[in-house]
Amino acid sequence: MNTINEYLSLAEFESIIFGNNKVAISDVVLNRVNESFNFLKEFSGNKIIYGVNTGFGPMAQYRIKESDQIQLQYNLIRSHSSGTGKPLSPVCAKAAILARLNTLSLGNSGVHPSVIHLMSELINRDITPLIFEHGGVGASGDLVQLSHLALVLIGEGEVFYKGERRPTPEVFEIEGLKPIQVEIREGLALINGTSVMTGIGVVNIHHAKKLLDWSLKSSCAINELVQAYDDHFSAELNQTKRHKGQQEVAERMRKNLSDSTLIRKREDHLYSGENTEEIFKEKVQEYYSLRCVPQILGPVLETINNVASILEDEFNSANDNPIIDVKNKHVYHGGNFHGDYISLEMDKLKIVITKLTMLAERQLNYLLNSKINEILPPFVNLGTLGFNFGMQGVQFTATSTTAESQMLSNPMYVHSIPNNNDNQDIVSMGTNAAVITSKVIENAFEVLAIEMITIVQAIDYLGQKDKISSVTRKWYDDVRNIIPEFKEDQVMYPFVQKVKDYLINNL
Repeated sequence: MNTINEYLSLAEFESIIFGNNKVAISDVVLNRVNESFNFLKEFSGNKIIYGVNTGFGPMAQYRIKESDQIQLQYNLIRSHSSGTGKPLSPVCAKAAILARLNTLSLGNSGVHPSVIHLMSELINRDITPLIFEHGGVGASGDLVQLSHLALVLIGEGEVFYKGERRPTPEVFEIEGLKPIQVEIREGLALINGTSVMTGIGVVNIHHAKKLLDWSLKSSCAINELVQAYDDHFSAELNQTKRHKGQQEVAERMRKNLSDSTLIRKREDHLYSGENTEEIFKEKVQEYYSLRCVPQILGPVLETINNVASILEDEFNSANDNPIIDVKNKHVYHGGNFHGDYISLEMDKLKIVITKLTMLAERQLNYLLNSKINEILPPFVNLGTLGFNFGMQGVQFTATSTTAESQMLSNPMYVHSIPNNNDNQDIVSMGTNAAVITSKVIENAFEVLAIEMITIVQAIDYLGQKDKISSVTRKWYDDVRNIIPEFKEDQVMYPFVQKVKDYLINNL
């Protein structure tokens, strides 16, 4: 049970989304939210407060009479529930609810406490709103996507419940839930913020950390296959460059390979003084995709860590408008809903995950090209050359998928398009950035799945199963349980999917 109180760590956030931990709302939060609600209701009585007694956006110049103010909030939610495209996955939708719940719990939004109660119930009962990928431009927040969340909270729209897409009223009746009590600002406070892009971002960073670990493990295994020298991931070499990410990747490589009997020391061979060859049969240095892993994955690691920090700051921030300040008895109008922080971080994340994918694709090509690795048959074909095809077919999939990620890595952050009668004249496109990043991440899992199947085939061809490190042996055994050693050609797509699922669901 995680209690929403003051600050929610990223680890706690992930435990709720991926570990199905329940949330509880502390009395501190409920008192804070109630105080904010009561203050706003009293403060706005004889003042002009945006979205309380005015229209929205370019229509803010129109006063809304008191008798219409509740209906105004319903109008906003219903009119902006206009998303299209694919539905967000239930885990992304759940992350969006949690991000919004945490923001509203800060007491800077003036919502009725019923909002807090119902959102926590949706999380705890695993009821997720139907939210579409396409919608808001991420400037006044995730207006469209969050409207679909708000639509559910007022008892309308659709939800995913026990694996089915069902009308909200049906599910509320089954679960004994009641819609929120719409009062002075529930519509605007719910849809004006960055919680969908942030929620998707948390899911992305969770998977990105897995990808980094799998990429590192694959890189270690290939270094074992070729019996590489250990100096390129040594502490001595990597400490001469002052990047913490590079040093950490090298340290993790040393740990992963600590009990391998295949990795060699240069002093035992090329430095022994016993080699008299004019043309060396063995490579003095490996290809960059094997030798430069700390330098390539180091920036990936640092970027993942930095993105995680920004996400944690964002879902612990008030990101709507206006901001209710009970302590100073004031309401501040501004732009905390703008999604540029998340948009930029998602662009950074997809760039480094694409680079990780490119590394995997090049390592795969190294294994499949017998002319450059000089130890494996073409396409790691364990059958009859010319008659069988080995991994030749799936290389096309890995290469085309990598190319798609390269194209998708163009930034959304600088693709602002003015809209809303030019009221929103510069926008973040943050949710687009987060959704595209999730596609790049999915692509990376597919390419890594193909690479890892190839690696286990290579290990068997070389007879190294009992010589590889214990870390490599663990995932080798797991992958072999999915796809046994094969020589005859077979339909590969079910195996690639199963290995992909294994990579996503483990670590």
